[in-house]
Amino acid sequence: MDKDRIAGSAEQAKGKVKEVAGKVAGDAKLEAEGKSDRAAGKVQNAVGGLRDKLRGK
Repeated sequence: MDKDRIAGSAEQAKGKVKEVAGKVAGDAKLEAEGKSDRAAGKVQNAVGGLRDKLRGK
């Protein structure tokens, strides 16, 4: 498993926590940051998946 996939999954989890915390606290900025982090994590995870495919794993 590529390190980008692991880091991407961690980024998605961090983003989800921020997003939920923002919703609970009524903080739109924190919620938006969480959504942004989740999107970045998805991209990073996809890059790692592509690298895994190219390596034949």
